[in-house]
Formats: sequence, structure tokens, C-alpha cells
Amino acid sequence: MITKIEKKKSNHIDLQKIENKQLSIQFSLDGFSFCILDLDLLQFVAFSSYTFNSKKRNPEILLKNIQSIFRKEIMLQEKFERIVVIHVNNLSTFVPKALFNEDNMANYIKFNNRIFNSDYFTYDTIKNQEMVSVYIPYVNVNNFLIDQFGTFNYKHYSTVLVENLLNKHIGSNKIRFFVNVATKHFEIIVCKNKKLVLYNTFEYKTKEDFIYYMLFVVEQLKLDVETLPLVLLGKINKESELYKITYKYIRNVSLLKDKSTINSILEIDETIKRENFILFNA
Repeated sequence: MITKIEKKKSNHIDLQKIENKQLSIQFSLDGFSFCILDLDLLQFVAFSSYTFNSKKRNPEILLKNIQSIFRKEIMLQEKFERIVVIHVNNLSTFVPKALFNEDNMANYIKFNNRIFNSDYFTYDTIKNQEMVSVYIPYVNVNNFLIDQFGTFNYKHYSTVLVENLLNKHIGSNKIRFFVNVATKHFEIIVCKNKKLVLYNTFEYKTKEDFIYYMLFVVEQLKLDVETLPLVLLGKINKESELYKITYKYIRNVSLLKDKSTINSILEIDETIKRENFILFNA
């Protein structure tokens, strides 16, 4: 079953009249979302999000869900000047540029994930950082999107997340501790002097799992829970159980504030912006 969570489209904008527009798409085994950006006016003009509720989760079911959305969603049938596609999965790792060899991509991935001979490996170069993100994209979905649009750019979500946190949201030489929350997993990104200190993704089922992994990282890095500035983004707000248990153990907690220079004619509140930080910053 596919549930539409949010759909925003300006009543004052005819998408067909916008010649220069960008489509950004993000998808995982759990869901699909997209937004449309007017490139001339630099403002978002449409946004929509879907959640996949099926118990089985694999790339084949993901493709069927996305195909179903494309058949129904008129906005995705527009012509776009630029298309950016974001793959969300845990089949990735960061590698320092100095150690990176394109012929060894499978070896980098296999330390953290089970891989198969049929897997396709690729990488993103992280802007302003001496590292690359090596990952396995959903090739079946890419092939479907090629049939729909022709050429497009695609990235791993960790690339967009780390690039934006390092380049937009860090302005001091102090340790910064970010946690990006999704439905079944979360990422911890620790930075200092606009350099990545740690990046890791964790799966969780309960709020106790969530805080356990977070405090484990804090302990390993010998950080002080009394003074550590922790910034939360993704699917979290002050009313959520995850926020409450985090604040119980780490006092200096805040929610990420939008620093985008791109405007929006949509009525999108801070919660939705924070939840879709990666999509809106693609």
C-alpha cells in the first residue's frame, strides 16, 4: 500500500508555463518524495511525498511502487531542464581521496555490507572535501527513470547530507554533532573545522536503541554530554519520543534551522523542511 503523506502545489503557478525548472527526487525502500524548483526565480513550486507501507521491502517492490506513482502523478510528467535523483540506502561508505581507487569500489563496500556479483558500484565526489562516497544505487529504478526522462544526475543521500552540513551549517572550530533521523535508521555526523570526524548510520526499533547508539558514539569520541551541541534533523520534533529521550541525556539539543537561500511559494513549515532537508538541498 502507498500512502500519500504530503502534497503541496501552488494554486497560482502553472507548471507548464515554467520553462526552466528542476525536479529533485528522493526514494528509499520506505518511500518516495519529490520537489520542483523554478530555476529562474529560485523558488520551490511543488512538493509531494509518499510512504510505502508494504511489509516486504526490496528493490523490485520499490520499482513497482514508483511506477505506480508515475502513472498517477501529473507533475512528474512535466518537462524539466535539470533532474537530480537521490538514492537512500545503507549500501555506502566514505573513502579518503588519497586512498580511493575506482577499481576497488567493491572492496570498500564489502566491509560493511553483503554484496553480490551483479551489484553495480559508483561514487560521488564530496565538494570541498578530500573524500568520495562509494555506494550501490538502485539500478532498476535508474533504468526506469532513464526511460522517463533520458539523462539525469544521481547521488547517494549521504553525499547531499554531508556536503550541506559541512558547507552550510558549520562556522566554528568546535565539535558539531548532527543526527539525521529517518523512520527505521538514523545517521550521526560529527564535524570539526568543516572537516568530517565521523559518519555512521544505525538501524533502530525503539527510542532506547536510538539513545544507546548516540551515547555510544559520544563516549567513543570522549565528548561531554553536558556541553556537546547536538543538532537534530529529519523526522523529529520537540514532541517526539526520540527528542524527549535525547534531551534527557544530552542537554544542549536543538533542531536544525533552515539556512537555504532558496525561496518557496509553498506553505511548508519548518517541520517539513527539516524532515526533507536532503531533498530540498539536492
